[in-house]
Amino acid sequence: MKVSNKSNDDGVFLSVEGRVDTTNYNEFEKAVNEVFTPDVKEIYLDCSELSYISSSGLRIFLTVQKKMMVRAGKFKLYALQPGIQEIFDISGFSSIFSIFNNEDEAKQG
Repeated sequence: MKVSNKSNDDGVFLSVEGRVDTTNYNEFEKAVNEVFTPDVKEIYLDCSELSYISSSGLRIFLTVQKKMMVRAGKFKLYALQPGIQEIFDISGFSSIFSIFNNEDEAKQG
């Protein structure tokens, strides 16, 4: 798994590549927590290279969502692979998260 981030006027952009599972969710959580600063109002997560997510990974997504809601911020996911989208649909997470087809839609949504 690899996580990278960049910031600009629109917010913080994270991308995750590979699997987020029980063997590396702590690493993923650490990478995500590093971008939480008081001035961050929007976090965008590019999931185009996310190949698998376990319940441990989903828990981190929920934690990020809750943290952003507390600060009246937004957590936007985009470019979910069909298998990942199915996991979100089955678990009911599709109704909890703002999910977009691509980065441009996420910025506008």
